[in-house]
Amino acid sequence: MDKNFLKECLRVEVIGGKDKVFSWPRAIRHAWRQPHRRYLFWFRIYSYLYNKHSNLLKKIANSLNRKLIRKYNTDISLNAKIQPGLHIAHYNSIVITSHCSIGKNFKIRQCTTIGIQNQGRRSEEYSINIGDNVYVGAHVCIVADSIRIGNNVIIGAMSFINKDIPDNCTYYTRKEGAISAHSASVIEK
Repeated sequence: MDKNFLKECLRVEVIGGKDKVFSWPRAIRHAWRQPHRRYLFWFRIYSYLYNKHSNLLKKIANSLNRKLIRKYNTDISLNAKIQPGLHIAHYNSIVITSHCSIGKNFKIRQCTTIGIQNQGRRSEEYSINIGDNVYVGAHVCIVADSIRIGNNVIIGAMSFINKDIPDNCTYYTRKEGAISAHSASVIEK
């Protein structure tokens, strides 16, 4: 991750707007005044430090990121490759693995996991690729060792995904509600 990529991410995610010009004072001011953008500001800074070729910076970034995880209850790996435009609706119980590559304008809601299925394989064998303009609803679980989610995809709430999804589609898991009747004596016990 280079400095220009960091500035682009902060311009789009923290300052907001494609026509805005980036400046450090403006980015800091927006992060300070708008708490919902503060996480993205610090996550991008720590990710930038983590991806430098310095073990000391890596350790510092990991330590600071652990504090960020505790504060926001959002665990996005610093090694995940996420393009500009990340938008998190609610910072609660979000997990994204380091083996993830996410395109531009990714929107995610609370209680969502994007992770690998089996531990113990070589890290080169894991590949979770998510395209541009993807929206992930609440309580979604994307778990696989190798998966591709295309561009312009909407994933509905409470979906379980373990296979590829093509471009330009909506995916949701059908759930059939079942109500079974039982006698009053069962309830009283």
